[in-house]
Amino acid sequence: MKDSVNMTLLYDYYGQLLTDKQRECFDLYYNQDYSLAEIAAEVGISRQGVHDSIARAETMLRHMEEKLGCRCREEQLQKALAVICEAAGQLSQFDDVKTRSLAGDILRAADTIKE
Repeated sequence: MKDSVNMTLLYDYYGQLLTDKQRECFDLYYNQDYSLAEIAAEVGISRQGVHDSIARAETMLRHMEEKLGCRCREEQLQKALAVICEAAGQLSQFDDVKTRSLAGDILRAADTIKE
């Protein structure tokens, strides 16, 4: 079974570190939903070669995430931003002008991080 969501996320972060052949096979397999046989015909290598290329790409992507953790940090950042925005939204409901102003500052700063 394809672990397509996780793999495609890792590919978004680290795909440029793969070889051209790995990127092509990975894209056809995960993004275009080609079979191994279809990829083999498309790129002109054996079905086993396609399988090996995809397996090496998956291993490399997992290794990069293990070492660098970019996807994990992004996920943590998004969760923290959601909490910050929720708290600032609640603060913006207070009657105190200073509190509402600070809540607005927090929300604007959070919006720049989201971009």
